[in-house]
Order: sequence, then structure tokens, then C-alpha cells
Amino acid sequence: MASGAIRAPESAVRPNPVRLLYAAAALLLFTLMLIGFQQFYLHGRAYPAEPLAPPIRTLLIAHGVAMTLWVVTFVVRSLLIVGKNFRLHMTMGPFAVALAVVMVFLGLLLPIQAARFEPDFTLYGLNRIHFTAIPFFTILSFGAFVAVGLQRRRRPEIHRPMMLLATLSIMPAATDRITGLPELYADSALGTLFGPFLTPLIIGSLFLIAKSLVTRSFDRRFAAGFGVLFVVDMFVMRLAPTNAWGRFAAFLVR
Repeated sequence: MASGAIRAPESAVRPNPVRLLYAAAALLLFTLMLIGFQQFYLHGRAYPAEPLAPPIRTLLIAHGVAMTLWVVTFVVRSLLIVGKNFRLHMTMGPFAVALAVVMVFLGLLLPIQAARFEPDFTLYGLNRIHFTAIPFFTILSFGAFVAVGLQRRRRPEIHRPMMLLATLSIMPAATDRITGLPELYADSALGTLFGPFLTPLIIGSLFLIAKSLVTRSFDRRFAAGFGVLFVVDMFVMRLAPTNAWGRFAAFLVR
């Protein structure tokens, strides 16, 4: 290089490692979603290769499409940040907010309708009625994280963790449909404690460790949000089998 040449600042050449880490996490969650819902995407069927219940077929499809669009949007917006296309990232914001509102509505409606029309089952010691606690609180957690992320959208150090936690909070629906994965822990103490939340919680823990190693600092904001998710997930698994929740869910389903 000639002595008079101007070198670009290193920060302009080297990608931000934190942005890359968030993009990698987004792509991982996207991949898990594709694997978990492959029966839905490839064959239009429910897990495990069952037909969609006709009375709620449209609702199931709408919910699946909304969830898919959310994760795809999360991946795209994460990659836009890596590419420093902040304007397009912000332009997509209103669409993401509208999509989140639709997801919360569908996420609260679907468990009620599914309990009415889908066959009963026993999973993690829960029957169909008691299991409704899991999707209910999952979508409420999602909505809460999105709300905080939206409120702090001008502060990336808060906005990014909240959006990741929102997406992570809805992942149990996908990871619990990955063939062979739930069987590894469903009947264990961990399965009793965390149920379908276990795999997403492990992913969140690994992300926090990876981010700490990459940045050589502890992300208190992500850790605080993740701690809330951890506690809520444990609470839901304790609440779901109670008579109180059973009566409340039966009232909704009646």
C-alpha cells in the first residue's frame, strides 16, 4: 500500500461481533422452527403427521403463518443490522409491531379452540385442558418482551435483547416438535421442572455465555430479561396442573 493511501477505519471493515452473534441466534431459531414445523410446511399437517383439525384449520394456518413471518422478519432485521442498513431495519418496524399484535391475538385464541376440537392427550403430565397454560403464558411473555423492546427501540442495548427474548419465548412450540428431542428429558426431573421450555432456556443460557465471551462483559439487560423468562417458565409448569388453572381453562373452553 502506498504511504499516502488512506486506510478505512478497522471498525468499518470488521463486522460488529455482537451484531453477528444476534444474527447467528436468529438463524438458529429460524432453523429450529423449520425443523420443528416441517410437517406443517411440507405437508400441511400437524405434529406428528396428523391432519389439521377441520374446525380450526384456518386458525392453525393463520397462527403458523404469523409465527413464521415473525421469525423470518427477526432474521431479516438482524441481518440488516449486520449490513448496517438501519433505515430499512426501522422501516420494517411497524410491520413487526402489527405482526406481534396479530400473534398475541391468535396465540390467546388458539389454545381455547384447540382444547375444544383437538383430541385429548397427556404430555409432561398435563392433559389438554391443563396444557393450555403453556401457550397462554408463552404468548403473554412474547407480548411483554415485544412491548419493552418497542418502548426502548432507540436503545439497542435493550431493544436487541428484548426482541431476541420475545422470539426465544415462542420457540417451545417448535423445539417440542423436533422428533426425538422431547423424549430426551420429558420423563426426567428437568422435564418436570421446565417441560417444553427446557430447550429454549438452554439456548438462552448458551447465548448469554457466548455474548459474555465475545464482549468480555456481562450483559445485565439480557440476563435480567432471561431471568424473568426463566422464572415465568418454571411458574407456568407449577401452575398448569393445579385445579385452579384447570377450572379457569375449562371456563374458557366451555
